[in-house]
Parts: sequence; C-alpha cells; structure tokens
Amino acid sequence: MTDVVHLAAVSKVYGRGQGAVAALREVTVGFPRGGFTAVMGPSGSGKSTFLHCAAGLDTPSSGSVRLGGTELAGMNETRLTELRRRRVGFVFQAFNLISSLTVLENITLPLRLAGAKADEEWLTEIVGRVGLAGRTGHRPAQLSGGQQQRVAIARALVTRPEVVFGDEPTGALDTMTARDVLTLLREVVREMDQTVIMVTHDPVAASYADTVLFLADGRLVDSMAAPTVEKVADRMTRLGAWKR
Repeated sequence: MTDVVHLAAVSKVYGRGQGAVAALREVTVGFPRGGFTAVMGPSGSGKSTFLHCAAGLDTPSSGSVRLGGTELAGMNETRLTELRRRRVGFVFQAFNLISSLTVLENITLPLRLAGAKADEEWLTEIVGRVGLAGRTGHRPAQLSGGQQQRVAIARALVTRPEVVFGDEPTGALDTMTARDVLTLLREVVREMDQTVIMVTHDPVAASYADTVLFLADGRLVDSMAAPTVEKVADRMTRLGAWKR
C-alpha cells in the first residue's frame, strides 16, 4: 500500500559554509493511511523543519518528499500552494481563525480560496462531528479556545485532505480542553480513516497517537508503537542524554 506521505533521505540545511546548520539529516519514514503519528524531540531537534518539509511548506536541501504518488521536489510555489489547499489540512497552536468571519465561513475558507463549492452533506457531517452544530453563525471571539480549535480542525477536514498536519495543536489549551481535542483527532483517524501527523512536546498528547517518532539532532532516532504517557516521558528524558 502506498504511504500517504513518504520522506526519503530528507536533509535540510540552513545557511552556508561555516554558518550552516543541519536541521534535518537523512530522514527516511513513511506514513500509512488512517494512522495517527506524533513527532517528538528536544527543543532544536528538527520537529518543525520536519513538519514543514513533509507538508510542502519548506523545500528540503536534498532527498525526496512524496504526497501519495506526487513528488513535491521541483514544484514551484504556485503548484505547491494549490496542492496544499486541495490535499493537505493544517491545525496550528494558534487557531489562525479570521475574526470577522463566522464559524461556517472560517471552516469553508479553504474551499472558497480554491474556487470550489462545499459538499453540504460532508460539511454537515464535519460540523456535527466537531460539536459545533449550534455555533456556525458565531464569530471566533464568541467561542472558547477549545471551540476555536474545533473550528480549525473542521477547516482542516473540509477539503477531504489526504493528510492533516498538527503543529502543537493543543499547546494553547488547558488540560481538559486539550484532552477533548485529542480525543476528537483520535476519532477522526479511527472513524473517518484520516491520516494525522502531529508535532508535540507533550507526552500526554503523544499518548493519543498510534506511533511516536523521536527526533534528536535532526535525525530520526527511535519510534514507539502503542505509546503511553510514562513510556514517552521516559524516552524523552533519555533522548536528552543521547543528544548530549
């Protein structure tokens, strides 16, 4: 089965000569359809660079990134933007909602930008699934943080993307709200066969995933199936030791 996202020997170097910094080093990994993967590592380990390269937001210095059967290398910015708009969903720590738009307008924004019409049945299902059925006319300022992140998740799903990338999606939420959002992501993977790749520093968030990948010094150094909070936290403390 083809991976939804596949990275082959991906490296990313910033700067040149003596000032060059290698953020990713020869990373090879595939993500199967319908999986929930957390990516963890110490500060400066390359997590954000990994996500940006995998999502087509940044271009690797070397190596290959494929989304389904599409090779991203060599695509110009216009084609990459079109690809992200149609085939990739994003959920960030900052909810990135537009304050002047309603919940419904925020959710359907990617479709409007792509010049596509909303599938009303799909839209109704998503809005119901994220628990916002009675709130579609509200503005973001009228919602709690958790509700705003649910809007962001619905917006990420509205185009039926092949993969949803999360960058610390629960970082701005309190513990209980974060748990609700993580449970929602877990359900989206299980019940909608969605693929989610989430960067996080939080062992509790990582424990909701099927698999955890560990980065250190820009290298993929370990992976863990069926993670628990305790096992992830223990591995993270030893990653720091590995790094030193």
